[in-house]
Amino acid sequence: MIIILRPEATEQEIERVEGLARELGLKVHRAQGLGRTTLSLGGSEKDLRAASFEGLPGVKEVRRVTPPYPLAQRRSPGTMVVRIGEVALGGGGVTLIAGPCSVEGREPMISIAESVASHGATMLRGGAFKPRTSPYAFQGLGLEGLKILAAAREKTGLPFVTEVVDTESVSLVEEWADVIQVGARNMQNFSLLQRVGKSSRPALLKRGPSATLDDLLLSAEYILSGGNENVILCERGVRTFADHARNTLDLSILPALRERTHLPVVVDPSHATGRRDFVIPMALAAVAAGADGLMVEVHTDPERALSDGAQSLYPEQFAHLSEETQKLAAALRYDAVSKL
Repeated sequence: MIIILRPEATEQEIERVEGLARELGLKVHRAQGLGRTTLSLGGSEKDLRAASFEGLPGVKEVRRVTPPYPLAQRRSPGTMVVRIGEVALGGGGVTLIAGPCSVEGREPMISIAESVASHGATMLRGGAFKPRTSPYAFQGLGLEGLKILAAAREKTGLPFVTEVVDTESVSLVEEWADVIQVGARNMQNFSLLQRVGKSSRPALLKRGPSATLDDLLLSAEYILSGGNENVILCERGVRTFADHARNTLDLSILPALRERTHLPVVVDPSHATGRRDFVIPMALAAVAAGADGLMVEVHTDPERALSDGAQSLYPEQFAHLSEETQKLAAALRYDAVSKL
């Protein structure tokens, strides 16, 4: 940590800052030059995170050299692999997670699961609990939805991810699901993040509609600090002034995340765009930008879907997306190898 003091800072003010730093167990080095005084502070990451010097008399600026998310920050080359049964997410390929927005019944769910499985999906998605903007909208089937997802897993062999909506639902969801999803609305529900951090199930954390990159990684830090190391990040669009799609899919965050974290990243173009005809081009763009996986909504009868039918792909569209994804991923791997 570096503290830049104001040119007019008095010796008494400088000594006060130094004294506080030493009380916190930090090492202090004073440097003077170019008409200003700077203090370099060293110590444990925990002590540095606890330190607060902003607003002290004489202090102009505080710069943290290390990021505030020591567990989420990149510690080694490459991307961490999260293993979900036989699925290795982050292992160099593109994991396809597909299914309906919400579980509507046993037969529809199993029909969709069999369809996406036959066309290259490696995981299922489907909401048993659905946080909705309107209290009158379909809220999901709860425990019955989890049982249906488990039946679809048994039928197809595909592990599934589903959302938790509060701390009370975590124990139930982790009993049935392979991956726990924390939705965009709950990205900064810190009590929920702490509870998911204690789970033995991998966690898929969606970016909030107004969250910055640091906001997302700090939320991931909550889960990691609880002991759950298997965290998957998900970009699903942010709220901007644009009105041509539901959200603005921020693919520029993918290379930025590659620089800062070892955690794998999947992209949800369905929720990002809200439009079926936008999903495939944005999904392929996400693969080109470096996504470790895609999370897309698929429905055999989207016109009658109880939620988000307008953004759900038909099975034949998912088949096309799966084929094009494999071609693009193979081409990108070849291009990377050829440049070595």
